Amino acid sequence: MGTWTEHAHRELTRAGHRAGGAREEVLALLARQDCCLSAQDIHDRLRGGGKAVGLASVYRALDVLAQLKLVHRIDVDGVACYEPADPSGEHHHHAICDRCGKMDAFEDAELERLIDGVGERLGYAVGGHDIVLRGACPDCTER
Repeated sequence: MGTWTEHAHRELTRAGHRAGGAREEVLALLARQDCCLSAQDIHDRLRGGGKAVGLASVYRALDVLAQLKLVHRIDVDGVACYEPADPSGEHHHHAICDRCGKMDAFEDAELERLIDGVGERLGYAVGGHDIVLRGACPDCTER
C-alpha cells in the first residue's frame, strides 16, 4: 500500500473533499511527523515555514481528517494532539512527563498481546486503543 499521504488523498476524494488549501498543508506537515502535534503546533510550524494558513483552517482540516479516521486524536493534558493513523493499524503509544512535559513514543508487543487478551475476555473485538503513560521522565527522576 502507498504512503499515508496517498491513502489520505484517496479517502478524502472518496468522501467528496477537494484537494488543496490548508488541508493539503496540514497533510504534508503531518506526514513528516514522528509523533503527535496540537493544532497550535501545526499552525505555528506552517506559519514558520511561510505558509499563510489560519488556525481555524487547521482545526477544520483536523476535524475532517479525524472524522475519516485518517488521524489519531490523543489528549495530552487537556490539549488535543494529532498524528497520522497508519492504514495498516500499526501504531505507537505515548509516555508523558508530568514535570517537564517531555513526550516519548513507544511500542510494546507484550502490551498489545495483553490488550488483545483483555478484549477477548470481555468479548470485545478491539478496533483500537490509546495508551498514555504519565509520570516523571528519566531526566526529572534524577533531579
